[in-house]
Amino acid sequence: MALSHRLEIRQGQGLVITPQLQQAIKLLQLSNIELDAFVEAELERNPLLQRDEGDHEPSGDVEPARDASLTHVDAVADTTAGREMDAPPEDVSPGERATGDGAESESAAEQAGGQIDWSRAGGGGFDGDDGYESALTEVPTLAAHLRAQLVQAGLDPARNAIAEILIDAVDDGGYLRLDVAELAERLGCPLTLVEAVLTTLQGFEPVGVFARDVRECLALQLKDRNRHDPAMAAMLDNLELLAKRDLAALRRLCGVDDEDLREMIAEIRALTPRPGAAYHSEPAETLVPDVMVREGLGGLWHVELNTDTLPRVLVDQRYHARVSKGARSDQEKTFVADCMASANWLVKSLDQRAKTILKVSSEIVRQQDGFLAYGVEHLRPLNLKTVADAIGMHESTVSRVTSNKYISTPRGVFELKFFFTSAIQSSEGGEAHSAASVRHKIRALVDSEKTEGDVHSDDRIVEILKAAGVDIARRTVAKYREAMRIPSSVERRRQMKETA
Repeated sequence: MALSHRLEIRQGQGLVITPQLQQAIKLLQLSNIELDAFVEAELERNPLLQRDEGDHEPSGDVEPARDASLTHVDAVADTTAGREMDAPPEDVSPGERATGDGAESESAAEQAGGQIDWSRAGGGGFDGDDGYESALTEVPTLAAHLRAQLVQAGLDPARNAIAEILIDAVDDGGYLRLDVAELAERLGCPLTLVEAVLTTLQGFEPVGVFARDVRECLALQLKDRNRHDPAMAAMLDNLELLAKRDLAALRRLCGVDDEDLREMIAEIRALTPRPGAAYHSEPAETLVPDVMVREGLGGLWHVELNTDTLPRVLVDQRYHARVSKGARSDQEKTFVADCMASANWLVKSLDQRAKTILKVSSEIVRQQDGFLAYGVEHLRPLNLKTVADAIGMHESTVSRVTSNKYISTPRGVFELKFFFTSAIQSSEGGEAHSAASVRHKIRALVDSEKTEGDVHSDDRIVEILKAAGVDIARRTVAKYREAMRIPSSVERRRQMKETA
């Protein structure tokens, strides 16, 4: 049978994401800092866009991007606002799908009756001018501090060049992240020369800098205090025993009695494992929430966007009319038309983004009003699908909205993803418990331990939680305990015995 070429026309349906829709989806998952940088780039690229400085009322010649605010009772309005941003289900990563079954909660007014105890509320938000001034205080970088000492060291050019390379290889904690043997081979110089320069640099301030591991860092500080004797060296060689609180083995290896061992441990605790932590390479950025939640009348929660994080962009219609009249060639007319379409779509996308964030945040507040009123013990299991179904959006849209977005509540500032937790079934067949609330219960049980007899083993914690209606396995308790860096019951008893 002979093969031949043939042209055919077929008609079919397919999902196509336009460049404009791709931009809208991209804007939805950006943080407020990334969004501001994106808008600045668009302002430089598009002559028809201008930033609204807020010191004048927009005229009829410009179209502003609208701000949005919403109360919790209006959360389900305008259900079609975010549908055009929805993407195919494949865009949701498996890790973003929470495993709990969310349930609808009653309103905060019904649960709290308008009387809410804020005594346990966290200190979220801004602390006034003091925090702002401290953020502006210039802190010298560790590299600059080391180079200032290098100038005073008076090394010859060859050694000074090696020292510059070693300084560049020091991380923020003050540790050297470079193999000196590889550096010597790369520079074609003797290894002894590089080690000699490193020894000189290890005498710089802060003491302990240029160490290659924790043991060397602590040893440098002990040598500076003239306390690096054979017993201390033996303890530094067995830091894992110190972490496990195996004092009997340490006492035997170091060859000291109980009193000397306690003094040695106290000296180790007084050292700094990260000597470069006092120096910062970059100033810390202030966390600005995207959404604000406050209590209204009758115990209702009012949810509104933080307008300080919303870029205000205007489309200059007057300038568009002027340049349109001056366009002569087809290329110029196409450029002006593309700029106008891009500007209008950006304004629409920003407005759509604000509405979608507000809608998702309002539904999260409605689902987690018990947490806002009573604390983390009342955090309910919640997943993306529950929120998506309630507001008529896709899970991928909700996932993008909750990425890199923060909400300010009377209990502090939280990432939106904080409110999505897996479910742990109830032992009494009632409502499931969230993983965050169970971790809080475990932490509370450990904090209540005062003496050796009060220490709870993992099995005992399982029994207490099951008596409280939480159906949990022992391995899950151990996993949560290790995630919160809580020592085992044996180690906790040993610590209490030592401090008694």
